[in-house]
Amino acid sequence: MPDVRAAQIYYDELMPKVGFQPCFGNGYCPVDWNGAQLFLYEAKEESPYSRSQPGFHHLAFVVSTRNEVDVVHAWAQGRGDQVLRAPRVFPQFGEHYYATYLLDPHGFRLEVVCLTAVEAEH
Repeated sequence: MPDVRAAQIYYDELMPKVGFQPCFGNGYCPVDWNGAQLFLYEAKEESPYSRSQPGFHHLAFVVSTRNEVDVVHAWAQGRGDQVLRAPRVFPQFGEHYYATYLLDPHGFRLEVVCLTAVEAEH
C-alpha cells in the first residue's frame, strides 16, 4: 500500500514553489490563507490510482510568474519525475497561458500555470 510519508516528502518540496505552506499537520494552505487547502491521508485500503477512472485527476496551481513555472519544471526534471509537457504557452487556453504539466509519484497530474504576459526584464 502506498505510504503517505512518500507523498508528504514530495509535497513538502513542491508546495512552497507554488505558494503553499504546511498547515494543520497533514495539509498545505496558501501562504495568504486565501484559496483551496490540500490534505494528505493514509490509505485505508489497497486500491491503485488510475487517471482512466472517474474522479479527480488534475490539479492546477496558479503562480505569479513564468519563472515560477520554469522552477517547478526544473525541479521535477531534476528529481526524474515524469514531465508530460514542458513549459510553454498553450494558446488554446488563453493568450498568456504559460504552463508545465507533470505527474506526482503516485501518477496524479499536476499543472503549474502563469496567466500573465512575459515579465519585464530588469
